[in-house]
Amino acid sequence: MSHGFDAATAIPDAKGTEEPRLPGLLGLFDRTMRGINRVILGIGGLCLVGACLVLSHSVVVRYLLKEPTEWQDEMAVFLIVGATFFSAAGVQAKRGHVAIEALTGLLPPAVNRVRLLLVDCVSLAFCAFFAWKSWTLDHEAWIDGQTSQSTWGPPLWIPYTLMAAGMSLLCLQFVLQIAEALLYGPRAAGWAKPKIGIGADVNTDMHGAAGVTPRGPDPMGRTVDARVK
Repeated sequence: MSHGFDAATAIPDAKGTEEPRLPGLLGLFDRTMRGINRVILGIGGLCLVGACLVLSHSVVVRYLLKEPTEWQDEMAVFLIVGATFFSAAGVQAKRGHVAIEALTGLLPPAVNRVRLLLVDCVSLAFCAFFAWKSWTLDHEAWIDGQTSQSTWGPPLWIPYTLMAAGMSLLCLQFVLQIAEALLYGPRAAGWAKPKIGIGADVNTDMHGAAGVTPRGPDPMGRTVDARVK
């Protein structure tokens, strides 16, 4: 979905790569989304812990106490769905979605900036369609009183609402980053932020073994101006 994770060029936070503080209404929108994402990422972590506890309870009840389970599996699915979709915007804000960066090193920086912007626009279009379809299914489930086919039978508007709301937040995040890229350049849109994931640790070990200290990423996220110790 995103083009943010680049295991080959991921580096830890470097001095001089602080994010610019955006002015005006766009800056207010940016800070609001950061606050919402921070809260949702915390709630998503709690949901994943809750899903683990529910599944553990299911194992104990089913295999040790020999009692049937009705609600545990679907409850765990609902928690995981909510954590996954609601946290998508927070992960996108960090450019943390997994992607293939095969063209990054082949294209000039100016072409790369256009490519990244186009990827964001295409991703926004897909997510907007996904959100619209999810809201449609959510409305149908609410009006028709649709429930799951399991013996527990929870209403289906619950997972549809989680999916629709999460994708709507992701669309807002894309709109924000596209506007930042157009008005203030790629660094403001997060393209130059250090990536998250295992690639950062791997790259750190490689630089340490070679005795090289990176100065920081360029606007495309690539390490430039390395200095030998």
